Amino acid sequence: MNAHWYTIVFGLLGGIGILLYGIQVMGDGLQKILGRQLRNLLESVTKNPLLGVLAGIAITVLFQSSTATSVILVGLASAAVITLRQCMPVILGADIGTTVTAQLIALKFTELSLIIVGIGAPVVFFAKQDRHRRFGQAITGFGLLFLGLKIIGESVQPLREMPAVTQALLAVSQNPFLAVIVAALVTFLVHSSAAVLGIIMMLASQHVIELPAAIYLILGANVGTSFTALLASATSRREAQRVAFAHFASKLGGSVLLFPFVPWYSLFLSSLTPSISFQVANAHTFFNVGLAAVFLPFYKIGCQLLEWLLPDKKIPELEPKYLREEVITAPSVALGLAHREVTRLSAETLRLVIDADRAMRGGNADILKRIAHKEKVMDVLCRTAVDYLTRVLRQPLSREEFEYAMGLIHVLDDLEKITDVLDRNVKFLIESKLSYGVEFSAQGREELAALRSAVIELMRITHKALVQHDYCAAEQTVTRQPKIAALVRELRQKHVHRLTEGIKETEATSNLHLELLNSYHQISELIRDIGFTIMEQLAKGKICLTPSRGAGRSATEGNEEQDKPAQKAGEAVQTG
Repeated sequence: MNAHWYTIVFGLLGGIGILLYGIQVMGDGLQKILGRQLRNLLESVTKNPLLGVLAGIAITVLFQSSTATSVILVGLASAAVITLRQCMPVILGADIGTTVTAQLIALKFTELSLIIVGIGAPVVFFAKQDRHRRFGQAITGFGLLFLGLKIIGESVQPLREMPAVTQALLAVSQNPFLAVIVAALVTFLVHSSAAVLGIIMMLASQHVIELPAAIYLILGANVGTSFTALLASATSRREAQRVAFAHFASKLGGSVLLFPFVPWYSLFLSSLTPSISFQVANAHTFFNVGLAAVFLPFYKIGCQLLEWLLPDKKIPELEPKYLREEVITAPSVALGLAHREVTRLSAETLRLVIDADRAMRGGNADILKRIAHKEKVMDVLCRTAVDYLTRVLRQPLSREEFEYAMGLIHVLDDLEKITDVLDRNVKFLIESKLSYGVEFSAQGREELAALRSAVIELMRITHKALVQHDYCAAEQTVTRQPKIAALVRELRQKHVHRLTEGIKETEATSNLHLELLNSYHQISELIRDIGFTIMEQLAKGKICLTPSRGAGRSATEGNEEQDKPAQKAGEAVQTG
């Protein structure tokens, strides 16, 4: 008997392990194949709720986990990428997507598991191209999923001959509340409703449990799949909490509505087909399709109710706006959120450059205090974003995603250095000018204003290139910066010429003037470095003619003729 229990327990544990590993392998492969397409699909959910339902079905069928889909949606809602009203149809669709696995199990798809693994594994080991290997990985994971279910089915078969097990399951079936609670907790612990539903179907197909008990367990699994997203949203924004609570409320509400009618529901299912496997699969399918049919027409009213129950809360200044820990395991989504955070920090850097110009023109002490405060905030936010991207880099990434993550880290490093120069150099020099009570000469003021305007415009172009992944705009940054460097040399010579003429204002502000020229030149070099990074690692398509870093940075700087076609291309992009 002990050996018998030993075989059953380890067969169950091994089957569950292979099942969960298969889901992970398949998900990792699909993440690498889809890349940005997954993020774009989720971000482009329109106001049409039916499209949202279809998107939820498609994503969950691919990743075999409505839990993963709901957690990703919570992260995107928390990052303000999509709204609660866009999420609700997707979540309802994700619940329908989980039913596909149940139907495949009922169709004896588990018998094909070894064939599927046999097709996918050689592709993984022998394919030369990364994309083909990822397809093989996804196919292998899909086969392992059903292989795990097959092992579970073979392991639970002896249970129906054990009186202790049958009595325990009979007690569960006679106590529906206990069945719902147990299934919900198990689903929460394994983070996969597909895995729990597969186990329920194996138990039913081996006649270890009856159909009513299986339905109660299915209701519990459906409620349990919402716990993970609910927990993930606990410390997130209100929008994310609303999404998670909406998912939980819809599952709980649907289960409560069906709970009293389970005996009649089981009779209805039995009348459709004599196969217990199809009866259980249909129970899950009809429940989730009915859930979507009942709640979808009223989802806007539900969203309004949730917005009233969970009003917005203010985000602390030192917390990132878009970065969410719960989606790090979905690198394509995490990188999309990281890009949004980097562009937000780029916009803040542009505002600081403009603030420094205003402080130089007006000498406003409040602006200088704001620069000092914002620089400290930027330091914290940039470090937080780099740490986030470092954790993303530990996930399985494609080569393109790895390069993209590294490019964002390089941009963050340059943005932080720009704010450091503004605070430690430019702000300090403005404060020194005010404390000494000196003024630049009229010509010196005009020259510095021209230089600041050129740097501000360079930062604007670079920010646009970063937001739009615009190769041409980034190239325009790279080819404009050498002109700023030439302008700095020219202005330095003019300043020295004024010194030889003995102009008093020039003599009194000479050190300040030259240091400001150096500081803005340094800022322009950092902005140019961001432009190079966008061209090489972030841009979607290289469509401009000017050579990038492959030809060498010095070559780009030294070739003044290259600036003209690039400038025209950048202007064409702006007007277009």
